[in-house]
Amino acid sequence: MTTEETENGKNLDILNENLAKVEELSQRFVSAVAQKKQIHPGLQGPGQDLYMKAAAAYFSEAMTHPSRILETQVEYWGKALKHFVEAQESLMGGQLAPPENTGPRDRRFSNELWDSHPYFNFIKQQYLFSADAVRNAVDQLDDLDETDRKRLRYFSQQIIDMMSPTNFFGTNPEALTKAVETNGQSLVDGLENLVRDIESSDGELLVTLADKNAFKVGENIGSTEGSVVYRNDILELIQYAPTTETVHKTPLIIFPPWINKFYILDLKPKNSLIKWIVDQGYTLFVVSWKNPDTSYRDFGMDDYVETGYLEAIDAVKKITGETQVNAIGYCIAGTTLSLTLALLQKRGDKSIKSATLFTTLTDFEDQGEVGVFLSNDFVDAIEEQVAEDGVLESFIMSRTFSFLRSNDLIYGPAIRSYMLGEAPPAFDLLYWNGDGTNLPACMLMEYLRGLCQGNRFAKGGFEICGETVHIKDVKVPLCAIACETDHIAAWTTSYAGVQKMGSRSKTFILSESGHIAGIVNPPSKNKYGHYMNDAWPDAAAEWREGATFHEGSWWPTWEKWLGSRSGKKVPAREIGAKKAFPVLAPAPGTYVTEVPKSA
Repeated sequence: MTTEETENGKNLDILNENLAKVEELSQRFVSAVAQKKQIHPGLQGPGQDLYMKAAAAYFSEAMTHPSRILETQVEYWGKALKHFVEAQESLMGGQLAPPENTGPRDRRFSNELWDSHPYFNFIKQQYLFSADAVRNAVDQLDDLDETDRKRLRYFSQQIIDMMSPTNFFGTNPEALTKAVETNGQSLVDGLENLVRDIESSDGELLVTLADKNAFKVGENIGSTEGSVVYRNDILELIQYAPTTETVHKTPLIIFPPWINKFYILDLKPKNSLIKWIVDQGYTLFVVSWKNPDTSYRDFGMDDYVETGYLEAIDAVKKITGETQVNAIGYCIAGTTLSLTLALLQKRGDKSIKSATLFTTLTDFEDQGEVGVFLSNDFVDAIEEQVAEDGVLESFIMSRTFSFLRSNDLIYGPAIRSYMLGEAPPAFDLLYWNGDGTNLPACMLMEYLRGLCQGNRFAKGGFEICGETVHIKDVKVPLCAIACETDHIAAWTTSYAGVQKMGSRSKTFILSESGHIAGIVNPPSKNKYGHYMNDAWPDAAAEWREGATFHEGSWWPTWEKWLGSRSGKKVPAREIGAKKAFPVLAPAPGTYVTEVPKSA
């Protein structure tokens, strides 16, 4: 027997062993999927009314402008046929090189075989032609209002992205090549990753984005020194240890969103906004929200304002002996901070000296990309689901936001994990992204119905804690930071809300990048710049045209604004206030790692 035959025999044995492992894993897969909890079908996709409107609009278009429909079809057929003929002629001429690719580059097709191999190139080109044809068909429908068109365009794109040949093993050259090179081991590893994800998510398919064993909150992320100095049913208040001999007199409190964990602002020390603020000489407090279980079903916006914001602010005032604080609100916490500011204005309470809003929406007239999930079909389904469960479980919200960037947060990671058999990367930001929280039923529906759909804070008034508040009631000095490519809180919408506020002193900063990277943007990286403009024209686009670009992070620019509103320097404060506010636990506290009872 030759050496080559011996080697082939060993490879065959390995392949057979791997195929046997696949059989075992398949049985685990079936068992894991059987554990899946049924959720409302309305949360799986848009209601039938959208499809009916699209079909009616297409039929109307065909009757009214048949030539336009035919022209679109002929253009698509022409492109597809031309490429097929070119590929055939190339092969018949003995050339294995595919026709020249003249379209835009798409990073999904970065493997060189997509361009050099005739088969894979043909599949790629036909997919791209088909994708363009679908987009054009949607864009040419006349009998649709803009909201329905936006939703149809979004969900059509989801189908387009899902059907990419990169997402299927038989048409993914990188996955096929690796399977051959590893004698099927990559497929075994991929199936193990798939089964692991389904088992850990109780039957749901949620792609693990980061190595869960690479990080531990409180050790290598969320590790800035501090202590929990106050706790109630809905929050823990963390005070961070000073790193400077003196601090600004006015303390600062951060309200992070309760849709995710607060440590997005305290990842590794080099990109921790929390540590950076402390190092600039501020007495910093941060709220860590309770991850609610079903017993919190009746917690509403009133509870988050009274038991959350107002109790935390009162504790900070008592601990520091100050009568005022500066406050930051991020995303939904910025929206709620704005409600709180309006409420305090109504009550004549001057506890908040100035406010900073990170990626905050307060006027929901233009709901941006996330608006596709705010129509009645989705919101009605959410209402029915939370009425049954008491909370909206974290995986539903996580999956929804992931679909806003499906190629980056769903399909790309799934390909690497399940087809290529790769282990998830040790990436702190993606680890945090997978550490979601539940949302109480009452609060969620008040937010969705009253703010997102009704837009009552900007129009007519929103009821909170016994008062009807309006966006114009926000009167304290404001600084708002929005992000240029934010897919959750569009910067133009954020601008529109701040513009309507009643504050005489308002500053707007537009950071490059998106909802997270644009905020977690330390000066040391010098990665993303920011735009400034002292004017407040009606149109956000006009503001952008007149803005000046500044290299580097917005953090120092904002800190200069904050410092001028934070009083003189005083000796650094000790943590807590002895008997009244003793240390309850070291930072990051206990709420951040609690696992709530499932619905």
